[in-house]
Amino acid sequence: MNLNVYIIEDDSLLLKALKEGLNQWSYEVSHPSDFSHVMEDFVAHNPQLVIIDIQLPKYDGFHWCREIRAVSKVPIIFLSSRDHPTDMVMAMNLGADDYVQKPFHMEVLLAKIQAICRRTYTYEEASSDVVKWNDAILDLKSGGIYKEGKMVDLTKNEFFILSVLIKANNQVVSRHELMKMLWDDDQYINDNTLTANITRVRQKLLALNLADGIVTKKGLGYMAVTL
Repeated sequence: MNLNVYIIEDDSLLLKALKEGLNQWSYEVSHPSDFSHVMEDFVAHNPQLVIIDIQLPKYDGFHWCREIRAVSKVPIIFLSSRDHPTDMVMAMNLGADDYVQKPFHMEVLLAKIQAICRRTYTYEEASSDVVKWNDAILDLKSGGIYKEGKMVDLTKNEFFILSVLIKANNQVVSRHELMKMLWDDDQYINDNTLTANITRVRQKLLALNLADGIVTKKGLGYMAVTL
């Protein structure tokens, strides 16, 4: 499966390097022809993964992440020189799947891309059933959770975290284990990244009165409990 990676990056030299590196691994690369038409190009290319810089012409990367998330669950990776924790948390709160700081090693970025694509598309193809939890149904094909006629849409990371915790059957899942499952190697992950994802899951579960079902076990990790 040759995946199309859509890169929203205004540094032409970096864009060229990314394209060459990804092409070597059989990824197809597309990018906006004009920063006034980012969404039009996104829809036209229908990518399987998006890489976004924060500092861009016209609108910043947070804006485009928000716009993409309004219409798509496609995995999103931020690639930025900004290293303040608030930027990372903002990216995750908007629905990004990962945040890579510049300068970076191409091998690390490739590993993250492969992990996200493997988790997103292999898992998606293999899933065909549902999981029940606290009178709610987690649909493994649609990536949503339903309860009493209400449906909450989840991003890939949110869905994966919730399904892992629910399937642990009232057992604690450590932060280290979750990060390993989500990103393959937690040595490149800022601890705030997982925290932001957990916070987003709880915020979305509020609509179904299920936020208290995700419990933090201090010093241990997280667990999904029966309410």
